[in-house]
Amino acid sequence: MRALVPVMMAAALLGVEAQPAAAQMAAPMGAPGAMMPEGAMLTVNADGKTKIAPDVATINIGVVTQGATADAAVAANTAKMNAAMAALKKQGIADKDIQTSNLSVNPQYQYNQGEQPKVTGYEANNTVTVKVRDLKKVGKAVDAVVAVGSNQINGISFGLDDDTKALDAARADAVKNGRARAEIYAAAAGLKVQRIVAITEGGAYAPPMPMPMVAMARAEKMDAAPPVSPGELNLTASVSITFLLK
Repeated sequence: MRALVPVMMAAALLGVEAQPAAAQMAAPMGAPGAMMPEGAMLTVNADGKTKIAPDVATINIGVVTQGATADAAVAANTAKMNAAMAALKKQGIADKDIQTSNLSVNPQYQYNQGEQPKVTGYEANNTVTVKVRDLKKVGKAVDAVVAVGSNQINGISFGLDDDTKALDAARADAVKNGRARAEIYAAAAGLKVQRIVAITEGGAYAPPMPMPMVAMARAEKMDAAPPVSPGELNLTASVSITFLLK
């Protein structure tokens, strides 16, 4: 009976050691102890892009007014901003596409040498961010608000209301470019690309296209609506791809 003990102990030890080995075989790629595929590994970074015409414009429209008191400045500002809002709605701009981005009331000072600054009045500033979905109405919208007293047009930027499909096209282009680059490296090394092992997205970006505009100091109707050219947007995506070469 004593002679069987070492044999049983050895069998037990073999059974304990076999369990981690089986788990190692089932470990996913990249996990500690995971088995790597046989062959040379190549990682490349690639960018993809797509061009598309914008379908929405964003304008910053403001009203700046002065008054002897804060109440007077605010009252004048409110009247002109309400008129600007009404003008925008006449152009078909929905309430959901008008958002206040700045509202402030500040004292104005007179500075004389050797004297304490003296308050001479107050300035009220109200700015809204307006989204115009019909690009043909951008110039008309600017003309309409200036006609009723808006005296700050800070700029226009163009973008997409939904950039999902355009960014997906840029992502697909990035993978295509990464594969082509890997083929070049593999051929130079006398190898061939067998398959993709891993893909990591570096990010996708759809920058708005800015169109600076000079701030308008006078609230008077223009002779004609200013021309606006939306141009074209460049959307980009980047990926890091690891390939198996053989």
